[in-house]
Amino acid sequence: MHDLRRQALESGKTVSKKAQSRMSSRASSAANSRVQSRNVSRHASDDEDADMSDSTNWSVNSIDDMLSLDVPEDATEAWRQDLADRMEEIIDRKRSSVQGRETSLAQYNHILMSHYSYDEIQSKTSELFPALLKSVKAGSSEKEICLALRAIAISIITNPSETVYDAIFQTLKNTYTDSEFHAVKATAIHSLSAAAIYGGASDDEILDIMDELLEIIESDGNSVEAADSGEVVTAACEAWGFLATSIDDIEEKNEAAMDAFVEQLESSETSVQIAAGENIALLYEKSYTPRETEDGPASPSEAEGDDGCELDSRFVKRYEVYRQKGQLEHTLSQLANESSRRVAKKDRKTLHINFTDILNTLEHPPRGPRYSMARDKDTGREFGSRLVIRIHKTGSMRIDKWWKLHRLQALRRFLGGDLWCIMKRMRSFSTVYQS
Repeated sequence: MHDLRRQALESGKTVSKKAQSRMSSRASSAANSRVQSRNVSRHASDDEDADMSDSTNWSVNSIDDMLSLDVPEDATEAWRQDLADRMEEIIDRKRSSVQGRETSLAQYNHILMSHYSYDEIQSKTSELFPALLKSVKAGSSEKEICLALRAIAISIITNPSETVYDAIFQTLKNTYTDSEFHAVKATAIHSLSAAAIYGGASDDEILDIMDELLEIIESDGNSVEAADSGEVVTAACEAWGFLATSIDDIEEKNEAAMDAFVEQLESSETSVQIAAGENIALLYEKSYTPRETEDGPASPSEAEGDDGCELDSRFVKRYEVYRQKGQLEHTLSQLANESSRRVAKKDRKTLHINFTDILNTLEHPPRGPRYSMARDKDTGREFGSRLVIRIHKTGSMRIDKWWKLHRLQALRRFLGGDLWCIMKRMRSFSTVYQS
């Protein structure tokens, strides 16, 4: 049971033999950090407090506090019966009201976010998904549709499958294309990304989704009747980055993607700028792969940068990410030092934190988020990534690659704060982001 949850967090999509080869190649690619690496900014270093850039605003202290809370287990296990009741209400739509369905869906989502429920929902998914899709297609309110879309994503993450994607992707696509509500479009985009990763989509299908998301980004939302919607464009950027972490070689998609993301750096929406910037950092990270025997030893220029900084010569640059690198560095530097009064003070701080990291990766791609060049006075080595999530009484996870951060942020969007409560119940959860 615990292993299944860990596979879900690692983007494994099933435990069946048919999908193991596909999963192992994707998981292996991530676990070995072969260039892999909404919007959540970096945790604070020892002397700096950083706001997270999504609306939940976690900080390193809030995560530690959340995980260190001694919340008593539900000794009565009443939640299991509550979950069973909510599933029956969702499945049996007869004589249900809009408000009743909204309440059932909200409570169902809350229970799955608060408790690891693989065993409880496994036997019900064949009935749950058709019922949830009905709420998506025939929902009488924006809230009902959004809750149903979120329920689909959380259910797939809880109970990964190699077949459910084929059954639901068209409805999710139609929803973000045709819905009149921008919030519904954004939620459907995120839910589709979860369905692709955990629901059995092939690499080719994932690449097709990424192409469609890129069209949304390039058109500023116009391609899905959401012109200039920061919410929809942000969702498309975030989902694109999440899906990209599962693709080993993304060179063919690199040029078009970079053009789109660089253009979005000029967006008036901070969330769009940050999501685009984090994807740029991911693409630079993915252009480097571990040094192989045929690459030979590192040259002096590969071991030390022009600025005299020590470089990680274990990685080799495979291709040029963006031809106008100097211009891009200038744009990122401006965002890292944004001082315009037209930008809210909180947003300026968020831009500074995020784009300082992104610019650092552009200059030194093997370096992940929140990289510190300060040296340990005892060892003389650079501290490296200082983005660490400390897990109470268990250990810590170092988020030292952009692909790790993208996955962490995606799970945070789907599972909310209770992700950490779930992780506390897992064995060996710290292996999720080992590289």
